[in-house]
Amino acid sequence: MNRVDVSYAFIFNEVEEKVLMVKNQGSGWSLPGGAVEVGETFEQAAIRETKEETNVTIEIENVVAVNEAFFENKGQHALFITYKGKIVEGEIQILNKDEIDEIKWINIDTANKLMPYHPGGVKSLLHSSAPYTFQG
Repeated sequence: MNRVDVSYAFIFNEVEEKVLMVKNQGSGWSLPGGAVEVGETFEQAAIRETKEETNVTIEIENVVAVNEAFFENKGQHALFITYKGKIVEGEIQILNKDEIDEIKWINIDTANKLMPYHPGGVKSLLHSSAPYTFQG
C-alpha cells in the first residue's frame, strides 16, 4: 500500500458557531486541506492547502485530531492530521474552480453529519488539543 499524508485545518467561528468547509468536486464536503507535498511539514501543508482552497491565510494553533485509514480500493494507507487554525488575513473566495465547488460556514450539527469520522463529532475538536513540534 502507498502511504498518503493529508493535513486539514479546522477553522471555527466562535461568534456564529460555524465551521469553514469546502465542497470538493467529486468528493463532497471537507475541511480545507489536502495531501502533504514532498519536503513539506503537515503544518505547512494545512496552511498552503487552506490558502489554495479558500484564499485565506491561517495561523496554526495545535493538533485537534489524528485519523488513519486504509483505502483498499486505492491501495492507500492514509494518515490525516487536523489542526485548529485561525484566519489572519484574506477574503474567502474560490481560487480553483476546477477543484472547489463551494466554500461555506456550516453549523456544528451539519458539520457533524458531513464528517462522521470524528468521535464525539466536530464539536469535540473545540476541546481537543495536542502539541505539535517539528523536530527538524
